[in-house]
Amino acid sequence: MVIGVNRFRKILLLVAAASWVALSMAPVHAQAATKAKTTKSAKKTVTAKAAPKRTVTASRKAQPAMAKASSRKTVAVASKQKGRVKVQMAAGKSTSLHKVAVQRKPSATRAVMREAVAPRLSEGSRLGLRGMDDPLELNSTVALVIDQETNEVLFSKNDAAVLPIASLTKLMTGLVVAEAHLNMQEMITITQDDVDTFKGSSSRLAVGTTLSRGELMHLALMSSENRAAHALGRTYPGGLSEFVRLMNRKAVELGMRDTRYVEPTGLSSSNQSSARDLATLVSVAYQMPILRDLSTSPSYEVDLGRRTLHYNNSNGLIKNPSWDIGLQKTGYISEAGRCLVMQAKVAGRQLIMVFLDATGKLGRMQDAERVRRWVEVQTDARLVARPQG
Repeated sequence: MVIGVNRFRKILLLVAAASWVALSMAPVHAQAATKAKTTKSAKKTVTAKAAPKRTVTASRKAQPAMAKASSRKTVAVASKQKGRVKVQMAAGKSTSLHKVAVQRKPSATRAVMREAVAPRLSEGSRLGLRGMDDPLELNSTVALVIDQETNEVLFSKNDAAVLPIASLTKLMTGLVVAEAHLNMQEMITITQDDVDTFKGSSSRLAVGTTLSRGELMHLALMSSENRAAHALGRTYPGGLSEFVRLMNRKAVELGMRDTRYVEPTGLSSSNQSSARDLATLVSVAYQMPILRDLSTSPSYEVDLGRRTLHYNNSNGLIKNPSWDIGLQKTGYISEAGRCLVMQAKVAGRQLIMVFLDATGKLGRMQDAERVRRWVEVQTDARLVARPQG
């Protein structure tokens, strides 16, 4: 009986010892298990982070070459941005390649969008006038050549078509100002109201620039300065609305039935006229010495104190010694195409030339040259055919 009790006590002691060992080892096992899970999770994270690197680079051998190429692309892309921003790359890092992709996508998208946008058709093209041929093969959709002294029409093409006239509008602007006999020495300041809201075009006459009315007239007629022309209308007695009303009233007085003005610059495509009406306007404007002198001035410098602005005539034929031009005005907006009106002496004859909706930057000048040579040939032929004695 005593032996049984001793064995029972030993068994209890062994069970207690085993339980104590198990309880003491539990935290160690738990910590080891947690560490194993953390290690396994970390491996997965590293693998996930490394995945983009494997997808970007084709192979370890190709990686250095791709990194160099990517560096060059990044600098090229960055150099096109404002401020010439330089992108700093960490060599060999996949994040650098990712930056290249992110920066190149917007510029590529803009390029595709620019290619997808079709150029805006001029009003003449929209009306189907450009398909009409003429013996001189002119670039202009509309053309008219008149002998100023006899009113003889020497050449015409779609001369009754009513189209946007762009900055040819400024010729009427100058005529209204000149006939009002305003003080040309009065100083006028360019304001925010003179900033182009039709096309968003730029100007070298910053808001706050102050010039005389005469200088603004010079820039408007010679180099087609939009803010100058708008300021002339804005500061006219009665304001801009009164000035536009007088422009239209003058057109009516001259019998320009196809003509309508809504503002003094020509930036609005609602300013419209026909070649016939414009020939009338040129003939009347030619009678004003100030319009002749300012519109045919080759160049002009504006002294702004700290800097001097140099302006050139928008008509390249002015500086051509083979031309004798008495008055001129150019114009361009996309709806009107390239336009030109001139009074010029050709083969001893005083001619008025009107060209509307020409294609290409030099199209209207080329048309004027073709007409001049054609008139010279026609005049020579008539002189040869004239009876002697």
